[in-house]
Amino acid sequence: MYLRLSKALSSLLLLTVIFTSTAAIAAIQDVSPGTPFTPLKPTREQAVTTQQILNNLLRGHYELQRLDDRLSSKIFDLYLEDLDGTRSYLLAGDVQSFEKYRKQFDDVLMRGDLTIPFFIYNRLQQRVNERLTFMLSELSERAAEYHFDNDERLNLDRENAPWATSTIELDDLWRKRLKNSILNLTMSGKDHKAAIELLQKRYQNQLNRIHQNKPEDAYQAVMNAVTRAFDPHTQYFSPRNTENFNINMSLSLQGIGAVLQGEDEYTKVVRLVPAGPADKAKNLHPADKIVGVGQNMDGSITDVIGWRLDEVVDLIRGPKGTTVRLEVIPSDSVGNDTKVIAIVRDEVKLEEQSAQKELLIIKGDDGKDHRIGVIDIPTFYIDFQGRMENRPDYKSTTRDVARLIKELRLEGIEGLIIDLRNNGGGSLEESISLTGLFIPQGPVVQVRSTRGNVEVLPDEDPTVLYDGSLVVLVNRLSASASEIFAGAIQDYGRGIVVGGQTFGKGTVQSLRPLRHGQLKITQAKFYRVSGQSTQHQGVIPDVLFPSLFDTDKIGESALEEALPWDEIRPAKYAADEQIRNSVVALRQKHQQRVQTDPDFIFLREQKTLIEEMRKQTEVSLNEKTRESERQENDQKRLDLENKRRKAKGMALLTKLEDESNPQAAKPETDDPEGIKKEEDDALLTESGHILLDFTELNLQRQAAR
Repeated sequence: MYLRLSKALSSLLLLTVIFTSTAAIAAIQDVSPGTPFTPLKPTREQAVTTQQILNNLLRGHYELQRLDDRLSSKIFDLYLEDLDGTRSYLLAGDVQSFEKYRKQFDDVLMRGDLTIPFFIYNRLQQRVNERLTFMLSELSERAAEYHFDNDERLNLDRENAPWATSTIELDDLWRKRLKNSILNLTMSGKDHKAAIELLQKRYQNQLNRIHQNKPEDAYQAVMNAVTRAFDPHTQYFSPRNTENFNINMSLSLQGIGAVLQGEDEYTKVVRLVPAGPADKAKNLHPADKIVGVGQNMDGSITDVIGWRLDEVVDLIRGPKGTTVRLEVIPSDSVGNDTKVIAIVRDEVKLEEQSAQKELLIIKGDDGKDHRIGVIDIPTFYIDFQGRMENRPDYKSTTRDVARLIKELRLEGIEGLIIDLRNNGGGSLEESISLTGLFIPQGPVVQVRSTRGNVEVLPDEDPTVLYDGSLVVLVNRLSASASEIFAGAIQDYGRGIVVGGQTFGKGTVQSLRPLRHGQLKITQAKFYRVSGQSTQHQGVIPDVLFPSLFDTDKIGESALEEALPWDEIRPAKYAADEQIRNSVVALRQKHQQRVQTDPDFIFLREQKTLIEEMRKQTEVSLNEKTRESERQENDQKRLDLENKRRKAKGMALLTKLEDESNPQAAKPETDDPEGIKKEEDDALLTESGHILLDFTELNLQRQAAR
């Protein structure tokens, strides 16, 4: 059964972009501003591939759809959104002229006729050419005389903005964008002249690149819209992207360890690989945007705004031990302010991704110290080769966790916490067998296929390794296999799930070869034994903790056209009702405790502040106002941090720590041990208190019988 599952459901392994080799960006000769864009034409091979893709989608996708006017309209809208999501290039007249094609995409694509989508793509490239020409003209002729003392403001959120009706209207928008870019650069330390020179290089590079575009670029854009109309995880990979995908899924784990995707002009961080260099550095975060890349600590930063994702990846690639510097826009930045961080490329070692244990000592309400075991599982892994060769010491999540539980038992633990925070998934088999350590023989997850057939995947081992009190800690980045495990533990009533709402990826993809590239297609959906899907909604914890993740940017619900949450018939399983009967009391005790807990007060207030900052969709182009707003935001953050530190008896900070150099700002203290001592993980500690609460409630119930 394992071989069958690993083949059919292998794509449960999340796409992991690891950078493995050095590649230089080829020099491109500068294109003169105003040079007309040469229209691209589709190839015969692309026409045949289009028909292949549509046949696969219409017959093999999980949600069977008809290629009709409704789907044609959806593809049309997604295509425009992909091409000009910020509504900054096309004019209202362009969009109006495209409307006659809205209900023709179904007819022409089925014939393999790409004339209409290529026409729209070429018009977009023409407008991009015009915008870049305008920006280069502004930089050379007027930008040196820009003033930053008026009350102009720039709206950064243009997703639903009306299309510009004239070139003059677009000129005004792009002039403000240019002022904002200059302001960002000068406020980060560059002088006005250097800022202009950098921006000239940026826009010249972008102009060069659009003139280097090939039919494959247009075709990729068209097919992205087609596949996205089915769901966000169904994708077309061109031959170049197929090569990158195969590298990403290989076992060569050397680089910075990050999952990236393109978003508008930027390269966005999706997640970090557990135990990878970026994860260890703790200076790069999900939803951050990479705008520049530099080699070593003294190399110049290459501006990568407007670059293709594969080009940015090529620039970040490098051998073990070398340093890459990234200029990033933090996810909570106001006004697209940037910072530069440094990461040393290294191997992602398998042993560092393995489950790890620790002993947590918590003082209970009775005043006594209680010993709680913690097992951190960064990913669901298995050494398939070692198992096939019958090696006695092959590694797997279940084998390692079983060993750690036995070791923790010898240390006298009273309960166990399984920490799945930031665990993006991995082997489906391991999520099932790991669940089996805590439940008797029975179903763990259900898989529903395209045709509606449901297969129940069980744990077939009747033994239970650990039957004590159990807590599962999750957050927004807990996905796929993590959600299967957490959902099963919750459905069986075997443990208390605490933390944040999980990611919500409950679909299964497979790869299908094409004449030109390959197609990743969604073919099945996961359901819990309760019948609820893990898709879109994820797992809702029994006790919710404050979360700083922006659910509008991170998670399945943040993806357009994500398949919906739904239910099927429950599997046959026996649930323990003790936790369900205790949830209300556990939540009340949790709320009482965290009302005065400095770390939870800090989390709640930090969340409120970040949400307020996210609502600031306009930025001032007045330098004094901008600097005042930045200082005010920094002061608010510093005040929150020092409020927490004061409540905990810690030394106060004089300024916010610089994440690119953690030693830059140190507490005002003479106690070196106080500097070195790591702060307690508040969420982990509170998870331990909830576990003790549950144990105490059970004892009270038993005494009352």
